[in-house]
Amino acid sequence: MADRIELTGLECFGHHGVFPEEKREGQPFIVDVTCWLEIGPAAATDDLTLTVNYAELAELAVSVVEGEPRDLIETVAVEIAERAMADFPLLHAVEVTIHKPEAPIPHTFADVAVVARRSRRREAQFRNA
Repeated sequence: MADRIELTGLECFGHHGVFPEEKREGQPFIVDVTCWLEIGPAAATDDLTLTVNYAELAELAVSVVEGEPRDLIETVAVEIAERAMADFPLLHAVEVTIHKPEAPIPHTFADVAVVARRSRRREAQFRNA
């Protein structure tokens, strides 16, 4: 069973959305990232290189959210997840949630979020298909 590292409530400002004003004015986004990996070796040796550096993980997520404007937060979530899997080879899986607290919905709502999950097992299934 894998351990996990959780980064929650990462605040970013991006220009994502299907409406021109969303791309022009931008809005806040909140990012949560959960990483599954074995942390035993890092814990036993107190060695940062044997785990995921969550500061680097945060920088990756911020660079995507604050980077190129996208129409869909689905695209943003998937890009973060796939880059995390590529950049952190110790990961078994990663789950990225993008919250859009100011989504253009003409009703009161608590949250809008998209979740993307990627895993090494899933990648292997696609390679073998």
